[in-house]
Amino acid sequence: MSAGVALQYSRSAGRQQRLAVDPVIVTAVFGLLLTGLVMVTSASLNVAERLTGDPFFHFERQLFSVLLGCTFGSALLFVPISAWRRFAPALLISSFALLLLVLIPGLGHEVNGSRRWIRLGLLSFQPSEIARWLLVTYIAIFAVRHQTELRSSAQGFFKPFAVLVAAALLLLFEPDFGAAVVLCATGTAVLFVAGARLRDFLFICGLGAAGAALVAMTSNYRLQRLTGFLNPWADPFDSGFQLTQSLIAIGRGEWFGVGLGSSIQKLFYLPEAHTDFVFAVLAEEFGLFGTTIVVIAFLTLVLRSLRLARIAADAGMPLHACIAAGFGVWVGLQAFINIGVSMGLLPTKGLTLPLLSYGRSSMLVTLAWIGMLLRVHHEVVASGKSAIPSEGRTA
Repeated sequence: MSAGVALQYSRSAGRQQRLAVDPVIVTAVFGLLLTGLVMVTSASLNVAERLTGDPFFHFERQLFSVLLGCTFGSALLFVPISAWRRFAPALLISSFALLLLVLIPGLGHEVNGSRRWIRLGLLSFQPSEIARWLLVTYIAIFAVRHQTELRSSAQGFFKPFAVLVAAALLLLFEPDFGAAVVLCATGTAVLFVAGARLRDFLFICGLGAAGAALVAMTSNYRLQRLTGFLNPWADPFDSGFQLTQSLIAIGRGEWFGVGLGSSIQKLFYLPEAHTDFVFAVLAEEFGLFGTTIVVIAFLTLVLRSLRLARIAADAGMPLHACIAAGFGVWVGLQAFINIGVSMGLLPTKGLTLPLLSYGRSSMLVTLAWIGMLLRVHHEVVASGKSAIPSEGRTA
């Protein structure tokens, strides 16, 4: 399969160039989406029937989110990357407005001690998901516009990083420690791709690690979540309950799983089975074989995005490179954290597994970002400055 399927570019004047998409990215995305729909349905059947009387309650809403997200992402596929530059101030203002709105009493909806949602009638959405996407896009635009300063002085690095820190503080007020970490890590990676000096990058990484540790230790709630994963069996019915049930599910899956729909842990044992811990149900029903395929799909998506970022940078398209790298780092980091939490390798963070977990806000934002990623691929191919077109096209 070629690296870029181009629906036949014409180099003659007056003929309109047609859309080029990356078949590897599209295949990985749709494979993960289909797997997610199956697993959300399997993991939520009993819970949905008990709570709503409709066993397909979560499946129907997830399917609607997927279709709406695909529509939104397809629309963004036709928005030139250059158009985002004009809306940079609006992206920044919108990001902080969304993060502030959720903290306003009466607007922000609290669930399990966290104020992360806003309800609009029967619908609810998580503003931080949208804000993170818009903010990383803004950071990419800012970094490219001030590339000279970014490469020559520490001030050029700390200005955009201060924006990330301010947004992270608002996320901590929700509280959403995991989202704050992912935002800062992704934004810092974008700054590095844009040309930040290595010493500034390493200094911020060290400072960020120290700051995250300090924030964690100043809250008993966060500290318990950070240390509870080390020995969940010490308190299997309280702080270690989620993780012990997840480990039981993963252990039952063995090599090839117990079969689709045959999970026992999803039957009111494993909390949030269709959201934060959908990977554990996948492991129980499809075993090591199924989870390996999913991990390979995520790895393919990450590596393909980072490869596209490198090609865009070589073609002299820094904004395209930053957007592609930002997506690759974000999806890879969030998938790594979610899977690591399910396996007991990382503290519980409450982050969804992109494209698989149940969640309307997360699904819409992820597919919107993928639409931007495919647009980056199209414009890199259309520029004629990269090696992608020479690798093969089909009409």
